[in-house]
Amino acid sequence: MERMRPRSATELLQLPLQLSGVRLGQPVDLLLDPVEWRVLGFVVLCGDGSSRFLAFAAADLQEDAIELPSALVLLEDVDFYRERSRSLRDVLRAGPTDLLVASDGTVEATERAPVSTA
Repeated sequence: MERMRPRSATELLQLPLQLSGVRLGQPVDLLLDPVEWRVLGFVVLCGDGSSRFLAFAAADLQEDAIELPSALVLLEDVDFYRERSRSLRDVLRAGPTDLLVASDGTVEATERAPVSTA
């Protein structure tokens, strides 16, 4: 599998979520580790109107979509993950205009300046 180029977090939220080319939903938020600058996963609004969590490690980020290996990787207890993470929306309200996400989920930089973990 080819490594994803670093991409902006807001760009990732524009990608449709697909299983074998069939659209299942749309990511609406990224959840970040509250201590380390690493993406934990996506909050996804599914076609049935429900929100589900998709772990970053289970997502196959393509140029034009987020492909899933199985619908079973979409987890129902979104609140569990929200309570233990930081929302991209909250982070962006605090100052940076966007985050740059590496293929392993680490946040490499913001659009304004490098991210500090201190």
